[in-house]
Amino acid sequence: MIARLLVPLFALLFAAALRAEVVDIGNAELARLLAAGVPLVDIRTEAEWKQTGVVPGSRLITLFDERGRADAPAWLQKMGGVAPANQPVIVICRSGNRTRAASRILAEQGGYQKVYNVSEGIRGWAGEGRPMTPAPAAVASCPPGASC
Repeated sequence: MIARLLVPLFALLFAAALRAEVVDIGNAELARLLAAGVPLVDIRTEAEWKQTGVVPGSRLITLFDERGRADAPAWLQKMGGVAPANQPVIVICRSGNRTRAASRILAEQGGYQKVYNVSEGIRGWAGEGRPMTPAPAAVASCPPGASC
């Protein structure tokens, strides 16, 4: 009888221990994490990268296309090339809205244990006059639905 009660309790505790930590961060923390070598993934579209530029050193992997559609499994596969699920990763978009969804995908579907969401996005970063670089001419991205 006690074993029947303990098994579900241990399973619940084990699942909670495996749950990812998603942390909203500001620009000072982003700069600190970048200096420590944590990879940054910019999930915006190619047009957005070209319009504003990107944070130096960021990886450019679009999640949502111009119509708001996403291919989460394909995106997660590309994310595996940036950082395995047991290593921290940072995600950034224009304003922090799309990265909330991206953070959930990384945690719930990708098994990522530590995800940092840049809460003010690239607008906040650029608005503080932080370093930016033009997007590369040949963007290292593959939009959802395309075969790259």
